[in-house]
Amino acid sequence: MIALIKYNGGNVSSVQNALTRLNIQSVVTDDPEVIIKADKVIFPGVGEASSTMKVLKERGLDLLIPSLKQPVLGICLGMQLMCGDNEEGNTKGMGIFNTGVKRFPPQELVPHMGWNTISDLKSPLFSGIEEGSDVYFVHSYYCGQADATISVCDYILPFSASLQKDNFFAVQFHPEKSGQTGSRILNNFIQL
Repeated sequence: MIALIKYNGGNVSSVQNALTRLNIQSVVTDDPEVIIKADKVIFPGVGEASSTMKVLKERGLDLLIPSLKQPVLGICLGMQLMCGDNEEGNTKGMGIFNTGVKRFPPQELVPHMGWNTISDLKSPLFSGIEEGSDVYFVHSYYCGQADATISVCDYILPFSASLQKDNFFAVQFHPEKSGQTGSRILNNFIQL
């Protein structure tokens, strides 16, 4: 069973619909017992960092997520909150990944919205995905490159399009909106 973390943020239903198209059952939950027992966990995200982190703390999810042992996939804001310090709302993330989150300069060029390529693919998450494949982004903040970087995108500057450390995976782009490439990435995650 796949658990989608519920925290009153956006995009959970889009991710669940993408999984349904892949014939993968999932449940949307903030129940720690359900999350701990899940085979895989997805932490989707659309929203603002500080308000989302506040909800996670109120539910104890800020401590639960980093303690999980099964594969976990953060998406967009989910990825950013799995990192360290975040310039959006001066937010302290969960620190799973050793990189910070910064706002793209200059502000008139943000958000980064639309299709862009990913390269330097370094994980089973990208099995069957070609270098330079296009995926769909919508974000104004980016995660810097780090030892955990498993793909890179270049918009204004190069940034981590995805990260991996141990059982934790994260993508800045939206696989649920990235056509066949995104579906393959989600299926690869489910097969880990």
